Amino acid sequence: MRHFPSSLAAALALAALTSPTFAADKPTDPQIAHIAYTAGDIDVKAGQLALEKSQNKAVRSFASDMVRDHTAVNDKALALVKKLNVTPEDNGTSKSLSEQAAQKHDELSKLSGAAFDKAYVDNEVAFHKTVDGALETTLIPSASNGELKSLLQTGLKIFQGHLAHAEHLASSLK
Repeated sequence: MRHFPSSLAAALALAALTSPTFAADKPTDPQIAHIAYTAGDIDVKAGQLALEKSQNKAVRSFASDMVRDHTAVNDKALALVKKLNVTPEDNGTSKSLSEQAAQKHDELSKLSGAAFDKAYVDNEVAFHKTVDGALETTLIPSASNGELKSLLQTGLKIFQGHLAHAEHLASSLK
């Protein structure tokens, strides 16, 4: 069995959202809420790991931003689903994301120093590209509730900034 890097597997899971088969069964708002929350939670945990392992000031600053920003967006998402009396619905995409994130966490946990920093930041670039793409092409267009759509749009703007920051940071790491 061939193993893909977990960032690639996560990309494939989110890419499934845009496949013609899935398009016929677009995700519901409860599924979208769960996918978005799961993606945010994954990045919070990755940032926490970087704060534990990295000694690089720039990487630690970036990781701190990821924890802060993704926690804030997830807190807003939880408040919104509570207000709307919606229960986020686990689904194949969110399950796949969680499984792949656990594998990536294990992989990163075994690294240290510059190797960890590079692998963490490279994964952040790939992850943000994938999540931003899924937000733009599937999650935002599929959201029925205006408040959910607005929250996803706000999140996308923040996460596009994260991608630019991660790409800049990646270019500075050897």
